[in-house]
Amino acid sequence: MSIHTQALQELIDAFAMLPGIGRKSATRLAFYLIRQPSETSDKLAQAITSARSRIKFCETCQNLCETSPCERCSKPVRDDHQLCVVESPQDLIAIESTHEFYGRYHVLHGAISPLDGITPNDLKIRELIARLGSGNFSEVILATNPSIEGEATAAYLKRLIEPLGIKVTRIASGLPMGAQLEYADKATLGRSLLDRREI
Repeated sequence: MSIHTQALQELIDAFAMLPGIGRKSATRLAFYLIRQPSETSDKLAQAITSARSRIKFCETCQNLCETSPCERCSKPVRDDHQLCVVESPQDLIAIESTHEFYGRYHVLHGAISPLDGITPNDLKIRELIARLGSGNFSEVILATNPSIEGEATAAYLKRLIEPLGIKVTRIASGLPMGAQLEYADKATLGRSLLDRREI
């Protein structure tokens, strides 16, 4: 039997579905929102609905955007010979913030993880290979996270890309195993990009 009303319990359960939010944090958020004026919850609901309806995948790099192709893909000043492959939009932002990379990006939206039921078909890999086949890329930088899943994804992509005659590199060490790119400091992430190595 729940100690909360059904509506409050449903709100707590909804918050608890978010990554990094445990039951206690979800409960705090739910009580906070209930105590606020209705305009606050209306604004939050509207922002979520608006984001869900307006944000889509860029037809070129698969990053999140509102107009496709996205602003980065539309810029002619970027290097069309280098392509940096990342797991998530957050990783793209982390690399972009180093100001050390001026090429193009491709977002996979995850990493291969059989234990979690994530296969290559669940990622934007088909789009990547099609893009490489029709582009002028001379180097693909695999900037997947230095985790077991990230390494497995990098190894899988290397096997797919090498037959295309494109140089494949991996971001260098400096990031500890298990680290997430979006939380790395800019200096470490920038050095990893500059010291990337061929695999």
